[in-house]
Parts: sequence; C-alpha cells; structure tokens
Amino acid sequence: MLSLYNANGLVAWTAREIRLREMMIAHFSAEVTDFLKAANPAWDVRRVEAPELVPRELISAAYGPEDVFLQQQLSPHDVELVLRPETTPATYAYMRHLLASHPPARPPFCVWQAGKSFRREQDQATKHMRLKEFWQMEFQCAFTADTANDYHAAALEPVRRMIGAMTGLPSRIVPSDRLPAYSEITMDVEVDNGDKWMEIASISRRTDFPQTVSFPLKGGGTRELAVKVLEIAIGLDRCVYCWNVADGMR
Repeated sequence: MLSLYNANGLVAWTAREIRLREMMIAHFSAEVTDFLKAANPAWDVRRVEAPELVPRELISAAYGPEDVFLQQQLSPHDVELVLRPETTPATYAYMRHLLASHPPARPPFCVWQAGKSFRREQDQATKHMRLKEFWQMEFQCAFTADTANDYHAAALEPVRRMIGAMTGLPSRIVPSDRLPAYSEITMDVEVDNGDKWMEIASISRRTDFPQTVSFPLKGGGTRELAVKVLEIAIGLDRCVYCWNVADGMR
C-alpha cells in the first residue's frame, strides 16, 4: 500500500495486494453462500456489477454535500450524478428488477457487489484506513418477513470466523457504535491490529427496502408478504491492511 500523492486518504495498491483482495472476494463470496445455504438451501446468490456513478436521487439523504463527490452539472439538463458512497442503491435497483422480472425472483435471494465507493472523509493518518476511495463488498440478502429463521443471528459467527481467519488477527463481534437510520440492529466485526480494534465488517437487518411479494394461495387469490434484508458489508481495503499487519508480525 503506497501513498503516492500529497493527499491523505488516497492510496495505491501493489500487485501482491490486488491478488490478495481478489482472493478475499472469491473466498468471502463462497463462505457467505455456504452459510446462507446451510441455514436454508433455497437461497439464490447472485453477483452484479453496477456503475460507480449513480443518480443523486438514489443516494440516501443521510449523505450530504459534505460527504459525497458530486458531478459538476454543465447544463440544467444534466442528470445529477454522484460517485457512490456505497453499493447498496444499485444493488437494490437490481433486486427490484429481479422481483419485477417474468418469472419474478422469489426470496430468499442474495445480490452482492464488490467494487469501489467514495466518501469525503476527513484527512487522517493512513493507519486509520478512512480512505476517500475504498473497496467495499456488500451482500444484500432478501427474505420474507414470515420466515422463522433469524438470519442476522446466524450470520454473526460465520462472518467473524472468516474475517479472523483471513486477516490472521484476533476478532470479535460488538454492537455498532452508530445505528444507521435504516437498520433495526447492526453488529460489527472488529480485529485487533496491534494499534486498535478496527471495524472490518458490519451485519445489519435493514428496513429500507419497501417491497412486497405475492404468493398464490391454493384456494385462489394471493398472499402479500413484506421483504426484509440482511446486509453483510465488508471493508476489503481494511482486510488487506490488517493482513499486511499480521504478515509483518510473522
């Protein structure tokens, strides 16, 4: 990891670190698929890749002008675009597409992305890993509200184990110190990198996917069920950083 510019929060990655990140993406996606299917074999897990530029109207109002990088509008007809602060809006758009397809997708299904996100972070030392351009991996797992499975609880220990094993550092699960407005509950996975306990991943039960699905009844008619979302978000740059720290201890 190299700081080549005279600007905090912008780093370059070496070929070795890129290979490591790509290996983590493959491993994490396989692990998440395995524990979802262990909880319920019906899970359908799909990957999608969306543009890093998204319409501003799709971004949560919680991100103000001080948080995001906005495209300069050169004419009144330009769509207001923003470099995405997270992958969620595009993933949600694809999930709505799946639900509206013919035949429609049926929960439980999971859509995930791995790619860059961008935020106007305050300038801090690189060891805090609050980057302005960073790699993020997010799983949005949709299920019906009537399920008897507690997917949030079921995800905590598998995510902790895979993060701890991949970074090679002590790991723990703690309640998030900031509950997002969209979440009923958020738990964080942290690792001890020798400098501090660093947040690496978060597991949330989201409430901001206002969709329902219709299921036909045997006697005729349909039954409407609300869709809930389990989110597993992983900071890939922080995983690579912590792996480097652990590698230096070996």
